[in-house]
Amino acid sequence: MFVGHALLAFALVGGTAALLTDRRVALRLGIVAAAFATVPDVDMVYALAGLVGAEGGVMGTVSSFWAASTAVHRTITHSLLVAPVAAGLAGAWLHGRRTNAPQWLGVAVVLGAGLGTVATLVSGALGGAVMAVFVVAAVAVAEGVEQYTEFGPRATAAAGLVGLLSHPFGDLATGEPPAFLYPLNAPLVTERVALADDATLHLLGAFGVELAAIWAGLLVAMWLLERPIRTAIDFRAVVGVGYALAALAIPAPTLDFSYHFVFSVLSVGMIGAVPRVRFPNVAVERPDAISAALTGLAAVTLAGMAYAVTYTLV
Repeated sequence: MFVGHALLAFALVGGTAALLTDRRVALRLGIVAAAFATVPDVDMVYALAGLVGAEGGVMGTVSSFWAASTAVHRTITHSLLVAPVAAGLAGAWLHGRRTNAPQWLGVAVVLGAGLGTVATLVSGALGGAVMAVFVVAAVAVAEGVEQYTEFGPRATAAAGLVGLLSHPFGDLATGEPPAFLYPLNAPLVTERVALADDATLHLLGAFGVELAAIWAGLLVAMWLLERPIRTAIDFRAVVGVGYALAALAIPAPTLDFSYHFVFSVLSVGMIGAVPRVRFPNVAVERPDAISAALTGLAAVTLAGMAYAVTYTLV
């Protein structure tokens, strides 16, 4: 859900900001929100420990990676209570850097230290280490804002807050529910949202939600760039329909066993990056990044829909 989180935050902030200010400003502010929306997933850094001494080939390595990730993933960094503090920390850091005011940098350090201390007390050394990485990532995004934009601390903190708060909700259909109220031991949601009783249809539903979030972000981006979407999507995206045959060739995927489906269906999107050959002059035309992304996404969307229809019928 990494890309979906970022583009959903982009759509929320960029689309709303465009109603209040210039589209180019809204575009950049949406990018800031998208960057913050990726920060909670830095807790996956601990999953690298699962790669040490992993056995059983590729599948064994992948299983070890995900097994290690469950120790802290969607807990410490996915909290609705931690998010405002992290957003305020980023705003304070940016204000201190912009005004050369050490007292504001000190506020950021105190907020970061406070988050780390609480995480250590509640979740031990591992929790404190993961929170430290989270804080560093939030500061890194603030540094990027300072270097490449003119946004002030309030706009940055507001965009960051939307990005951080929206992230956990995208995980409700995949894996264990996030610890929304960490460090409080009071679960807001206790069970994963079930999109279907059938495990494969649930996975396909979650995949559809991810695609919807990506589409939302890209459509808002096209609107802000004032670029028509019809001309950006190449007809070759229809090749995605051929992925329907995969329902007959590969084992039915589930959340616990989805690698073969995810990697194969995403590979269909590579069609967007393939150069076009124009006849009769045999001219090779390379698609730009936007056209490649949208054509690839359209192909993957058609592939997922075709697979779902075939799976349901067969």
